[in-house]
Amino acid sequence: MPTIYDFTLTEMDGSPISLFDYKNKVLLIVNTASKCGLAPQLSDLQALYQTYHEQGLVIIGCASNQFHQELTNSAEIKNYCQLHFGVTFPITKPLLVNGENADPLFTYLKTQSQTGPIKWNYTKFLIARDGTILHRYAPITKPAKMEKLIIAALSET
Repeated sequence: MPTIYDFTLTEMDGSPISLFDYKNKVLLIVNTASKCGLAPQLSDLQALYQTYHEQGLVIIGCASNQFHQELTNSAEIKNYCQLHFGVTFPITKPLLVNGENADPLFTYLKTQSQTGPIKWNYTKFLIARDGTILHRYAPITKPAKMEKLIIAALSET
C-alpha cells in the first residue's frame, strides 16, 4: 500500500517535487486556482508558510483547472500567485483532482481520508510528520482556522 511519500508532483518549472523529500515534515496540500474567489487564501497560506516553515511546515499548492478557474499557462499561474499574493511555496503544474484522470496523489488523499470528491478549489489536506492525514478542510476554511492543529502537528516528533 502506498504512503504519501510515494508520490511525486511537478513544479511549475518542470522540476519534480518528491514528497519523500518531506518525510518528517508537516504537509499542507491545497488545490489552488488563481481566478477563484477563494484565491486570497493564498496570502494567508503564505503567512502560515513564512511563520512555520523553519519549524517543518511545507505547503504545496496544486494548481487545478478542475473547476475552470485557473489560468492555462504555468508561467502565468506562477507569476500571478507571486505578484498578487506573494507566494513562495511550491505550486505544481495544473492537475486534476477528480475523475478518472485525477492526479494519483488526490486519489490517495481522498481514499485515505475516507472523503468523497473534491467539491471546490482550496480543499486542504493537513498531513502529520508520520504521513497520516490529520484533517481535510473545506474550501471555505480560512488558513488561520488551521493554525492550532498545525502548531500541534509541528510539536509532534
